[in-house]
Parts: sequence; structure tokens; C-alpha cells
Amino acid sequence: MTSAAPEASETTDLDAIRRAVGWVAVLNLGYFFVEITVAKGIDSVSLFADSIDFLEDATINGLILVALGWTAARRSLVGMVLSGVLLAPGVATLWTAWGKLAEPVAPHPVALGIAGVGALAVNLFCALHLARFRAGGGSLMRAAFLSARNDALANVGIIAAGFLTAVTGSIWPDLAVGLAIFTMNLDAAFEVHRAARSERDLAGSRPERQHRA
Repeated sequence: MTSAAPEASETTDLDAIRRAVGWVAVLNLGYFFVEITVAKGIDSVSLFADSIDFLEDATINGLILVALGWTAARRSLVGMVLSGVLLAPGVATLWTAWGKLAEPVAPHPVALGIAGVGALAVNLFCALHLARFRAGGGSLMRAAFLSARNDALANVGIIAAGFLTAVTGSIWPDLAVGLAIFTMNLDAAFEVHRAARSERDLAGSRPERQHRA
């Protein structure tokens, strides 16, 4: 009887994680289409980078839904793959930034700021929903939380870039925020890889400890 309660609790926690991750995946995919449409319309590097982040987050959370019931060892492998996925938006950002330097036209500041506010609202909602699971969900949930957190920070930068673009008429605020998003994704990728490697090592050591016991 004593073992039934923890099992029921674990099932409830897993169901709660699945619900949270499902909502986050849907919201990120939906806002990806909104933001990339605006980014192309106003030729914004930072919005383009952030829209790819939304697509990345939708992909990450979709993979997490599939992998939640797996063993720690298999989850760690997915976590290592996701650490590479986190780099994709950064590469796209660098390519877009290079093109922006070739055609230095500042994006529309009002559209940039409004899109940033909408993205911030979505990412704060997602980060708050994922925050309570980031410690106990392994590298996968850490990847999801870090993505939402980094995107929220990036959105603050996008809003600031909109204001500075309106004041200066320069392309540089937009470019600077885009490159900052690249830096955050690079740091998150390494952190997720470290978490996945630790999870793999811990999973590998458990059978040995059980055998000795």
C-alpha cells in the first residue's frame, strides 16, 4: 500500500508535464507563423531569429512529449540531440545578419516593438508553466525551460530595439539583438549538453550500484 501512493503521484506529475509541454508546443508553433510573417514584412534580423526560436521550441516540446516515458539513458540521448537543435536559430541569425549588412535598411520600429510584446507574453506564459518541472524533468525539461527563458529575455531586447530604431533610424539595434539571441542559444546548447551527459552518466552508474547492493 505504501508504494501505490508514490506511483500515483509520479503518474500525475507526468500527466501534468505532458499537458504543460503540449500547450507550450502549440503556442510556440502558432506564434512562429505570426512572427516570421512580420519579420519578412519589415526585414528584421531580430524578429527572424526569434521566429526560428519559436519553431525550435515547438520542435523541442514535441520531442519531449514523445520521450517523456523513456528511460533516463534514452532521454539523455535526445537531450544531446536537442543541444544541437538549439544552435540552429543562431546559425540562421548569422546568415540573416550578413544579408542585412549588405542591404542596411532599418525595420519598421512600431511593428518590431508590437511583435516583441506579443512574443514576450507568449514566452513568459510558457516559462512560468515549465519552471516548476525544470529541476525534476531531466535534460529534456531543462532544454524546454531554457528555450522559453532565453526567448523571453530576447523579447525584451526586441522591444528595446524597436524603441532605439524609432529614435535613431539605424539598423544596429536590430542587428545587436539578433546577435545577442545567437549568444544565448549557444550558451543554452552547451548547458543542455552538459545536463544530458550528466543524466547519461547517472543512468549508467545505477545498475552497478544495484548489483553491489
